[in-house]
Amino acid sequence: MATQTPPPGKPPVGKSGKPGPAAQPPGRDIELLKVVVSRAGKQVNAQWALHPQIKHDLKPEEWKEVSDLMAKVTGIVGNRFSKVLAEAEPDQPGTA
Repeated sequence: MATQTPPPGKPPVGKSGKPGPAAQPPGRDIELLKVVVSRAGKQVNAQWALHPQIKHDLKPEEWKEVSDLMAKVTGIVGNRFSKVLAEAEPDQPGTA
């Protein structure tokens, strides 16, 4: 869910005119899992990363299971990205 950031120096205000819940100090966000799909020309690359502490806490068989599942996820996301990209930017006929 997106939140709106107030202008500097102004606390967020709720409907009642009083500072709203967004005026509370923000929680600490920690990135546990990340999937990145990037492209260079027609080359699409999908990668994933896991927070080092989670990797450290997993048993070897759990790590293998996570690795296998994330390989499937990046494959699915990468293939989908490639299809959408091909539809959005079809090959132009060459002039050679």
